[in-house]
Amino acid sequence: MRHTSQPRPSLRRFSVPLAAAFCLLLTGCVTSEPAADGASGQAVDSTTTSPSPAAGAASSASPSVSPAPSVAPTPAAEPLELPRGGTDLFPDYRLVGFSGHPTAEGMGRLGIGDIDERVDEMELLGEQYADGRKVMPVLELITVVVQASPGADGLYRAAANDDFISSYLEAARRHDALLLLNVQPGRSTMTAEVELLEKWLLEPDVGLALDPEWDITGDQLPGVSYGQTSGEEIDQIANYLDELVAEHQLPQKALVFHQVAPSVVTNEAAVGEYDGVEVIKSVDGIGAPGSKIETYNQLMLELPPTVNPGFKLFFEEDTVLGPLMLPPEVLGLDPKPDYVLYE
Repeated sequence: MRHTSQPRPSLRRFSVPLAAAFCLLLTGCVTSEPAADGASGQAVDSTTTSPSPAAGAASSASPSVSPAPSVAPTPAAEPLELPRGGTDLFPDYRLVGFSGHPTAEGMGRLGIGDIDERVDEMELLGEQYADGRKVMPVLELITVVVQASPGADGLYRAAANDDFISSYLEAARRHDALLLLNVQPGRSTMTAEVELLEKWLLEPDVGLALDPEWDITGDQLPGVSYGQTSGEEIDQIANYLDELVAEHQLPQKALVFHQVAPSVVTNEAAVGEYDGVEVIKSVDGIGAPGSKIETYNQLMLELPPTVNPGFKLFFEEDTVLGPLMLPPEVLGLDPKPDYVLYE
């Protein structure tokens, strides 16, 4: 059950870490406006045939019924593809990514140094995760960032502007990578923040990552207690993405939700199966290899067949408590992760 004091806006048909984040006063963080939907039509081929003259009758120079001009049917548009080919993510690809935000190095590897150097590093690391699959690099950009202060609207979050997102999409495209827009909604709602990103989600190489740990409601404060979402809300967002994919002939979308503890996501069984969306649970949490594996095993016990496994590592925080897990150790997890993310 979702605990909230705010009505949730619809997603089409439906009613639907921390210390570094707190020190942010993001430059370039504003609320984006949703983009208008487009529409397309299709020509129809209709041809009228004139009757033949009766036997023995003279042919008329002008038939009584003039044939309508033949109209060539409009060719169907080719479906758009993923950056490295095809339209389906799994089982062809394993996703390997970095997350972060460029104004705070403590928020992840993606925000450190030159973005192109980071993707090159990601490529080299990704080679160790192939294991019979092609590797798809992922830039998981923290796009809606939880804040320590409520802000003018009282929602404890700041949203990136279009120029900021565009620069990372351009970087992803220079490397044939996916861009995932990570949402930490604060006291806003996950669905409301996702809707504001729609114009980016119409791009064939842009997906979503949800951070329900920061989805707080009522009198909760970020970092004081875990936020929460439900399988029902994740399913509503997955359905929304699936409709975009079908309407705009897009390749499959990745929809990631991060989970650090069982309480953060309730009733995962409510997540349905969609042709246009691959839902991924990324097991979060800082620790030594033993504790990370224990958390992974616990959170994968009742993984629905409609949800794919993912795993998150921390370059700095994990090494304080133990050695960073090596790719062969990560690939030894059961189930084997389809998405491996580094922060």
